[in-house]
Amino acid sequence: MFNALRHRLLGAVLCASLFMTGHSVAAPDASPANVTTSSTTSAVASLAPAEAGSVQDNPYGLGALWAQGDAVAKGTLLILVLMSMGSWYVIFTKFTEQSKLHRFAKTAQANFWAAGSVRQAAEALEADSPFRFIAEKGLEGASKHPGLLGNVDFNTWVTMALQRAMGTVQSRLQNGLAVLATVGSTAPFVGLFGTVWGIYHALVKIGMSGQASIDKVAGPVGEALIMTAIGLAVAVPAVLGYNWLVRRNKAAMDEVNAFGADLHAVLLASGQK
Repeated sequence: MFNALRHRLLGAVLCASLFMTGHSVAAPDASPANVTTSSTTSAVASLAPAEAGSVQDNPYGLGALWAQGDAVAKGTLLILVLMSMGSWYVIFTKFTEQSKLHRFAKTAQANFWAAGSVRQAAEALEADSPFRFIAEKGLEGASKHPGLLGNVDFNTWVTMALQRAMGTVQSRLQNGLAVLATVGSTAPFVGLFGTVWGIYHALVKIGMSGQASIDKVAGPVGEALIMTAIGLAVAVPAVLGYNWLVRRNKAAMDEVNAFGADLHAVLLASGQK
């Protein structure tokens, strides 16, 4: 009987120990998952600032190009910047000038032909209006000229005076367009020069280091690509602006030529001397 009681006590202790062991094993099974999740979250959080910092501190951007570039690279970049500034200045100023000319054309068309005489109509226009300039030159051509010039007939003088005045207006409209044409045709080659210079620097670094590793050539090659991109970014707006302004100039000169033709007919009909 004593042996049976001993066997029962041993069985109860064994069951209790197994029960406690099962609880202790279950708890560690849950903790690694929590530890893994928390470690993954902390790793992602630690990597995010590093990636953001790498984007902000780009060692191959414009700042690095200016800081690490030599005198030739900086000079090329400054030339491209000046060319871009000049082309945009011409685009905005010529657009403003053409807009004013269209406004002057509307004023002349509405008020000029209703006046009593050409002189009164010319004095009624704005002082800086090209149509007033053409009318005044037409009146000067219609006046009598002394000496050998007096042998020229009235029609020829009026025609010559108006043509010269309209040619002057056209020349003023075309001022600055040569800058756009020059920038549009030369900026890609200036950028190409910067590209060649950057590739030369990459080859020099390869020769000095004895190995063509990416860290040796990334900077000069990035400099070369940036120069190419800047050259194209300067040339494309200049070419587009040139074509756009030339088309607007043609429309403006159509209005000027129509005004000159009508004024020529009026001066010949009035026969002013």
